[in-house]
Amino acid sequence: MKDPLLSLAPSELRALATSVRNRRVSPPYSVLGLQRIVGQDAAGSVSSKLDLLSASGMSSEALSVCLELAADALSSRPPLEDLVDVVTTGPEAGGVANRSTAVVVSELFRGAERSVLVAGYAVYQGQKVFQALGDRMVQHPQLETRMFLDVPRKQGDTSAADALIARFVQQFKSSQWPNGTPLPNVYCCGQMITQNGKPGSLHAKCIVVDGEHVFVSSANFTEAAQERNIEVGLLVQSRAVADRVCRFFDALLDIGYFVRTI
Repeated sequence: MKDPLLSLAPSELRALATSVRNRRVSPPYSVLGLQRIVGQDAAGSVSSKLDLLSASGMSSEALSVCLELAADALSSRPPLEDLVDVVTTGPEAGGVANRSTAVVVSELFRGAERSVLVAGYAVYQGQKVFQALGDRMVQHPQLETRMFLDVPRKQGDTSAADALIARFVQQFKSSQWPNGTPLPNVYCCGQMITQNGKPGSLHAKCIVVDGEHVFVSSANFTEAAQERNIEVGLLVQSRAVADRVCRFFDALLDIGYFVRTI
């Protein structure tokens, strides 16, 4: 359950801080006295919270400072709609104007400055899908590009994991990556292919750019998924989220679950 104080608007928190500082409200904090500051619906839970803080030894002066800090933090935080964007593939319907998967993926690749992490399940017609990324790597040779890709095993194929990965890598180089552009660092997972005779899949579909932009989608890196299917994804602007996604894949590298194949 969300803390009742953090459910208040910044203006309410500041008004409450002023009232506490000026002793217009004081312990024990009555519901009636708080109603004119935070409203009738919130007064009960806010009263209980303030009494709890007071009982723990927090002075009125310290409480007013904390309320001001909470108000400043909430005011400086951008609204969710400025941090998260809905991205779709499919026909426009009902006047809903979401951003296009193909456009967003291309923009992310073209705007990369320092690093790109790509995790993908299926790659088909990759030369087209990854053209913008290949071009960006030509323009910025220092761009660190890492791709974690699934290696599929067709039904009935009993090849060793190493052989499957070797064929996958050769096909990726020859037909899935844009010709004439630097190759990315590609990582595959042999353990996943052979675990207990029941192959698993790298089913993630995401992109992290410059440790700040995170795109997670149902869309594979195929022409159909980027342009013709019905797909839904979220584009998130968050260093914290980007760091957690990158650390997840870094940890899998550290334990040897993924190995570099290109």
